Amino acid sequence: MRHVIVIGGGVAGLQCATQLARTGVRVTLLEKEPRAGGKLLGWNSLFPSITPAAEVIGPLVEEAERSANIDLRTGCEVRSVGTGEVTLADGERIACDATVIATGFTIFDATVKEEYGYGLYDNVVTSVDLERMFGEGSVLLRDGSAPRRIAILHCVGSRDEKVCQRHCSKVCCVTGVKQAIELKRLYPSAEIYNFYMDLRMFGPGYEEMYREAQQQYNINFVRGRISEVSPTFEGRLQIKAEDTLTGRPLKMGVDMLVLMVGMKANAMNAVLAAEVEGLQMQPSGFMQPRDPFTGNVCSRSEGIFYAGAVTAPKNVCESLGEGMAAANSVVRWLDEQATRQNRTEEAR
Repeated sequence: MRHVIVIGGGVAGLQCATQLARTGVRVTLLEKEPRAGGKLLGWNSLFPSITPAAEVIGPLVEEAERSANIDLRTGCEVRSVGTGEVTLADGERIACDATVIATGFTIFDATVKEEYGYGLYDNVVTSVDLERMFGEGSVLLRDGSAPRRIAILHCVGSRDEKVCQRHCSKVCCVTGVKQAIELKRLYPSAEIYNFYMDLRMFGPGYEEMYREAQQQYNINFVRGRISEVSPTFEGRLQIKAEDTLTGRPLKMGVDMLVLMVGMKANAMNAVLAAEVEGLQMQPSGFMQPRDPFTGNVCSRSEGIFYAGAVTAPKNVCESLGEGMAAANSVVRWLDEQATRQNRTEEAR
């Protein structure tokens, strides 16, 4: 039986592994965390439908766990990838016919942007923190009270040359709108302000969600970056910004500041590019596919494929689609390899 190793048990890796297993391929699915599921394990609901994340990731994990063709190994960190072989951090080597790299992304560390006070001041949280609060059913300030005015800052760790993150993380805009709506549903009388550079509502239902946020929920959108955050004597946060549409400076007191943290390329990408011939990184640090059109899930190294956000920031739907596409490309490549081998044997 043909054997494929899928590295990464997030949404793309799970989709790829389960699709390969359905076609009769034996899969070893390697996940470095204690549980499969990736970033969606810490997410409450998905835009634009506010669908519970568990309804998407749960069935994929269940299928991977019960499939006879999938060996799901959690707590397994990969040290290196080679042609036809993967080496784990403990030194174990696993042979395979093909490899799919679905290692996703790293969440930008908001403490790098000290001017926003994350980790320094109370009630400065990230979008990841807020999503966890939604999941726990409680969004409260440090003193246990409900926030009355909330500021949401977009592009933290995205489109920022100061921290060498020049790329757009793609999903932060719509995440900010989704979370603003959820906050307004939770606290109807709260004032909510979204500070943005540009709102990139590129997907189906995204523009409609943006209009709903303004027209139905009266959420405020301010075009401009927050330049500084400081605590006040009353225990609130004072933010300084500029409304770039009017050219006026703004100073505002808020109870909570939410930082929309972007996607950062994994440090492991540099290791892969250095060690494996044909694997290349883009200037953003994400892996470079063979081409962006017909080879978006293929690397330039034979038998090594990509799926999901390892090549660029992507939403859940795109990652699911790439997981399926990668599985189909692997099967096609394996079939081609078998055909070549048969022809060679017949020629002998």
